[in-house]
Amino acid sequence: MRSLILGGRGMLGRAVVGAARRRGDAALALSREQADVTDRERLLYWADAFRPDTVINCAAFTRVDDCEERPEHAFAVNGEGVANAVAAAERAGALLVQVSTDYVFDGEADEPYREDDPTGPRSVYGESKLQGEQHALAYERGLVVRASWLFGPGGPNFVSTIVRMMEEGRRELSVVADQRGGPTYAPYLAGAILELARNGVETPGVVHYRNREPVSWHEFAVEIVHLWDRGVEVRPVTTGEFPRPARRPAYSVLDVERFESLTGRRVEPWGLGLVEYLAARRARQR
Repeated sequence: MRSLILGGRGMLGRAVVGAARRRGDAALALSREQADVTDRERLLYWADAFRPDTVINCAAFTRVDDCEERPEHAFAVNGEGVANAVAAAERAGALLVQVSTDYVFDGEADEPYREDDPTGPRSVYGESKLQGEQHALAYERGLVVRASWLFGPGGPNFVSTIVRMMEEGRRELSVVADQRGGPTYAPYLAGAILELARNGVETPGVVHYRNREPVSWHEFAVEIVHLWDRGVEVRPVTTGEFPRPARRPAYSVLDVERFESLTGRRVEPWGLGLVEYLAARRARQR
């Protein structure tokens, strides 16, 4: 399988190209400088040059709070940028995999969100990603993979932030306890994307993926601290105590039944990914 990976220098893009090459697949990972998703002609050039079987769009403007201040840029990248990725996939006759987010939901549910549940984003980031989904799903070979709480090597994320604060000498951390979701290890998501693309999906549509089991940000932080520095206290706080420009969903657990049915396996536990990530980080510091 030949995969063209947009946003190939980001955390997920790097994980996808690494996973593809380990499987013996041809993979071309393009940085924003090489193929900005807002530049349709550039994407069409790469589609003609590489002739991929699959275009995997990992490119996104993911700084959630900054999206509130730069909505035009958010919609240009996360929305219209996907339309350009669709054009490239269509030029090559390829499957398009569009990576999306749990932020397309309003967060008011009390049970895991299924793929066909109504969306209702409460932030510019979520709205722009939903627009991107709509472009992807208008393409007959468009597959949207929604994921949540991504962490891993190669980019800023919640785990790296917690570790950095501990390394700076913080002995007490305050972490929100009233938001619940599913952490997702980037290398596991990369493998899941390639698995779906390689095996084919009769009706592409939307597939949810996250690791198990759901936790609050506070519970996630407690486990990070337990593995890194047990001398640090993690204090639970409410969302109201830490107001942010962008509203976060209080509950954004994704139902992964469709993914498990399509692949015939369970999603991985995030704890194993966390151990691997932190072990690699420690090894780099020696």
